Amino acid sequence: MYKRLFPKQMKDLELEFTKMVREHRKTIYSVCYFFSDNPTVVDDLFQEVLVNLWKGFPEFRNESSIKTWIWRISLNTCCSIQKRNSRNVPTVPLAIDRDLFSEQDQVGRQVKMLYDRINKLEVFDRAIILLWLESMSYDEIAAIVGITTQAVTSRLFRIKEQLKSMSNN
Repeated sequence: MYKRLFPKQMKDLELEFTKMVREHRKTIYSVCYFFSDNPTVVDDLFQEVLVNLWKGFPEFRNESSIKTWIWRISLNTCCSIQKRNSRNVPTVPLAIDRDLFSEQDQVGRQVKMLYDRINKLEVFDRAIILLWLESMSYDEIAAIVGITTQAVTSRLFRIKEQLKSMSNN
C-alpha cells in the first residue's frame, strides 16, 4: 500500500497518524497498562500497538469510529503479545518515559490498587472492564470484544462482583 503513495500522500498519512496517536495516546497507554504494571513491558506493548495501528491505518475505512478501531487493535495486540510471552519468548526492553499513572498522590494510589486487582482477572475480563472504565457503552464494548450486548451486561456484573471480593495481596 505504501509503495503506491506519492511523497505528499505519505506525508499527509503520517500527519494524520501522528494526530490520531496524540489524541488517543492515553487510551492506548491505558490498554497497555492493564496488561502489565511493569513500565518496560508497558512501553513494549505501547510500541507494538503503534506499529500495528500504523500497519492498519491506510486501510481504516471508517466503518466504525476511530476510537473503536484503536481499542480493538490495542486489545488484540496486547492479548497476542501476552500469549506469545507466555511461551517464554525473550524480548529486548525499550525505554520510553510514559508513566501516566503516578503513585505520588491519592488518586494515583487508588488507580494503582484498582489496576492491581484488574490484573488478577482473565485477559478477556480485563478487556471488558477496561472498556467499561473508559465509559464505553455496552454496545461499543460488545462491538470491540466481539460478543453480544447481553453478554457484556452479565460479564460486567460478574467481573464487578469478583473485583469487590478481591484483596490487593
